[in-house]
Amino acid sequence: MERIIGVDPGTKITGYGIIDIHGNQTTHVDCGGIHAPPKAPIEERLLYIYRHFHEILREFRPAFAGVEDVFVAKNAKSSLLLGHVRGILLLALAEHDIPHIAYPPREVKKTITGVGTASKEQIQYMVKQLLGLQEIAFEDASDALAIAICHSQRLKFQKQLIKS
Repeated sequence: MERIIGVDPGTKITGYGIIDIHGNQTTHVDCGGIHAPPKAPIEERLLYIYRHFHEILREFRPAFAGVEDVFVAKNAKSSLLLGHVRGILLLALAEHDIPHIAYPPREVKKTITGVGTASKEQIQYMVKQLLGLQEIAFEDASDALAIAICHSQRLKFQKQLIKS
């Protein structure tokens, strides 16, 4: 069994999704969001996200991580703040010796739906279907689960290459 955490960094909500891989079977373990205090200064939000992410890593002990890659946000300040969040998440992963791969949003969308320009609703629907969830997870958690699924597909592909 391999446990993978997918992470969708955000300054307001950082989504996470955890799956287990047993051979060709993918199982949903947990998902949710770290909701940073919206009116707090950035350093307090970063500390909040960092501490809660550490707890998630301690509780679930993933072996691998997929993290959404940096993309150009609507403005430079938003991109910079998102970079701060990614930095503390990567630090926490490094402290737990969890290797990660960064995935561009288009690659995640293409892996999950077959289309690199899929909508948030299409991602949510496909994640529900692929994991057999009872209901659609909220947007940030669905995105994180999609990243975890994308990472699991890459791991499966790498294993097949090694066998060849």
